[in-house]
Amino acid sequence: MGRLVPAVTRALDILELFLDGDGTLSAPDIVRKLQLPRTTVHELVTTLAARSYIVQVPGQPGRYRLGVRPYQLGSRYAEQLDLAAEGQQVARSVAETCDETVHVAILEGTDVIYIAKVDSTHAVRMVSAAGRRLPAHCTSVGKMLLASLPEQELAARIPDGAELVAMTPNSITDPVALREALAGIRQRGIAVENRESNPDVSCVAAPVRDRTGRVVAALSISVPMIRWSDERRAELEQLAVKGAAELSEHLGHRSAV
Repeated sequence: MGRLVPAVTRALDILELFLDGDGTLSAPDIVRKLQLPRTTVHELVTTLAARSYIVQVPGQPGRYRLGVRPYQLGSRYAEQLDLAAEGQQVARSVAETCDETVHVAILEGTDVIYIAKVDSTHAVRMVSAAGRRLPAHCTSVGKMLLASLPEQELAARIPDGAELVAMTPNSITDPVALREALAGIRQRGIAVENRESNPDVSCVAAPVRDRTGRVVAALSISVPMIRWSDERRAELEQLAVKGAAELSEHLGHRSAV
């Protein structure tokens, strides 16, 4: 790795300060927060303003906010994002940590579609494939995604009289019972599937958000029952939340501080 350029590092430090608070700063604010000399801050602020990375706040002399250039760079980054590719990368990292099968899925209608998958190295593991479609109400990723829908949209997709297919004896087939389960998932922020799509497998899933905060996918960890326990479930819930947060960050989401 090459040598870091101090002036560039300081300029980036200044830009990152605008991510917190109300998004406006004065030169004295920057001096205080970064403990830099006033002359250095003045030169960096002048340069950043000249390149449209920051602009003066109208009606507030001496205060600055982010300019159009960071927005343009962020928009270009968003254009180049590939959810499946980013999901595969994060799923691989999660799978290397827990050595269980990891999926990333999206919601389409009342089904989920797996867009990324990394297998466990164990001889006994969940068998699936990227591109596979399953009823959302039978999977942890699907329940996580359904729980993230506005109530009106959820009711339109799964009305009270809907017939929900059963994949195993544990599958939820009553829309009212499903809504109760989704309310609990919404409250906890994580979904658990107890042998509802496969009689030999249980799963946990967490939500993946884009830069606007909207849930666009879910990340799950699937475990054969021979390795499943309350303790293991708790460990994997934490790992799923961490993996989903990492993928969300790749998509431009910032967690609330």
